[in-house]
Amino acid sequence: MKWVETWYISYALLGLAAAGLIPILLPLVISQTGGAADIGLVMAAFSLGGLSAPIWGSLADRFRLHRQLLMAGLFETALGAALFPFTRSLSPHLFLAFLSSIGLAAASTVANLFIVEVHPEQEWDSRIGWLQTFYGGGQVIGLVLAGFIGQRRPEFGLWLAGGAGTLAIIPALIGTRRNSGVSFPQPPLLARPVHHAEWPAGSPQHLYHHLTIKALKTFFASFRSSFGLFLFAWLLSFAGSAAFFSFYPVLMQNTYGLQPGVSSAGYAAAAGLGLILYAPAGKWSGRRGPLLVLRGALVLRLAAFIVLTLLAVVSIHERGWIALLFFLFVVLAWSLLSVSSTALVASLSPKNEGEGMGIFNAVTALSGVIGAVLGGWGADRWGYVAIPVMGIVGISAGFLILVLTKAKSASEVGAK
Repeated sequence: MKWVETWYISYALLGLAAAGLIPILLPLVISQTGGAADIGLVMAAFSLGGLSAPIWGSLADRFRLHRQLLMAGLFETALGAALFPFTRSLSPHLFLAFLSSIGLAAASTVANLFIVEVHPEQEWDSRIGWLQTFYGGGQVIGLVLAGFIGQRRPEFGLWLAGGAGTLAIIPALIGTRRNSGVSFPQPPLLARPVHHAEWPAGSPQHLYHHLTIKALKTFFASFRSSFGLFLFAWLLSFAGSAAFFSFYPVLMQNTYGLQPGVSSAGYAAAAGLGLILYAPAGKWSGRRGPLLVLRGALVLRLAAFIVLTLLAVVSIHERGWIALLFFLFVVLAWSLLSVSSTALVASLSPKNEGEGMGIFNAVTALSGVIGAVLGGWGADRWGYVAIPVMGIVGISAGFLILVLTKAKSASEVGAK
């Protein structure tokens, strides 16, 4: 196929490991010896590496280390996962989770550069779309495998993730070619919505960003603008959701009585259904404006978290299956959020769209860290019911800011 290259198989294996197996199995392994606070810290470490993306992009551009960084990133992701079951202490767990997230950030950043620095700009969207398709397919397979393995021996699943990450090096070594040596006066903009299911650390497009001092100065100078308020609203709402995703398998088991096999299979099904919504979301965003679509998606998530909170405090028959149904709406809302937020960043960014996307992606990575840490603290203090409550608080605050923000009208944003 014209838009597909051999090394995309590496990205599928990376999705299987880093977005399918690891986020499900890490909390399960930690829960065997630690509490909710430990899970939160480790999942925060797994999100923290996303903030290192500018380093890998700069190193690749300056020293032409694209292939070396891709191989190293795949190996680090695999190594952190494979070694994780061999220790029971929190400090090594934090280090290994961070090592995997650093590898994921490096591999994701450089993978995108293999497209924008090798192929003409008119081919970027198609090639990135196929790259995401491979990654999303790997994620769904990983979620299904995590369901089978997680309820028996989650350690085996992490070794499988390590094996998949190591195996990914082979097609990357064979299929990548040396880049053309193109240097950009400013980082290219990858304003394509993320077409696969959400994890705080599992979105390659959110891991691709060039965050500069100049961009940060622009951000703080314009914090009271529509763009700055939008980013603050996104940080709050995404952090609330990230807390739920970080604890997903343990939360579903301890609060709603669903075994990891069932909850992982449910997440895989929801991820597949979410793919259907991307095309309609784009049409709705263009017709009604992305701000309205974003608000509607937040309302959908808010309603789902309210029901999930009620199910956590009221014991009713078969509440696990009802909880899984409403979690489906949490996942489906991501398709709308991804498309509308990308359009809003491009429209509201005060100066350069590339800088705006870099700041947005960094805020997304940061919200994953905040959500995991606060989720662990809240669950340790008040129990796991605190996590869906945090989702309600974060989304409500973000929605309120978006309602009060004097942003451009929906028609102006949609037309830009």
